[in-house]
Amino acid sequence: MPSVKIYNVKGETVGQEELSAEYFGVKPSSTLIHQIVVAQEANRRTTKAHTKTRGDIAGGGKKPWKQKGTGRARQGSIRSPQWVGGGIVFGPNKERNYSVKINRKAKKKALFMILSDRVSHEKLVVVDKFPVDNPKTKQFVEWSKNLPFGRKSLVVIPSSNPELLRMVKNLKNIKLVTVNALQVAEIVKYPTIVFEQPGLKAFETLYCK
Repeated sequence: MPSVKIYNVKGETVGQEELSAEYFGVKPSSTLIHQIVVAQEANRRTTKAHTKTRGDIAGGGKKPWKQKGTGRARQGSIRSPQWVGGGIVFGPNKERNYSVKINRKAKKKALFMILSDRVSHEKLVVVDKFPVDNPKTKQFVEWSKNLPFGRKSLVVIPSSNPELLRMVKNLKNIKLVTVNALQVAEIVKYPTIVFEQPGLKAFETLYCK
């Protein structure tokens, strides 16, 4: 059965947490993890660029010149793509939908896989509690020096904590998320995952039903 050490903010080991092998001892599949990451990134994607087709541009209802006898090429509208100010062919459109359907069971399994990988490589850290009586960024930096934080760390907490968010929001290599917002695409970006101990309990309650 996998287990992790529990630290306090001074970096002292204060206990050990036994983890369920069903959720934290899952053999990773790079194929499944990659599929879920691609799908989650696609679902975040939005399109800002937008071009108009000939049907979206006002004017151009009248034929520029008669069909025959002028010696020029026949034209039907000055809003055709070959005209300056005309419509754009195959341009970006803000109505395009990039979303991908994700199987719920597959998403959960991929989440367990990536967390199991972090546990097996000792990159999942559990902290008993982050005190927020003095919510200063400098204070959190001191904690991170005491704890086995990686170069980039994802801190997982049980619920919204504005004081703790204030402490980490200016740290570019540390991100704070709540348990219900935990995604495979985020974990992949951060080599070290730091759970506040109540967050680990909340994770088991939310995902391990």
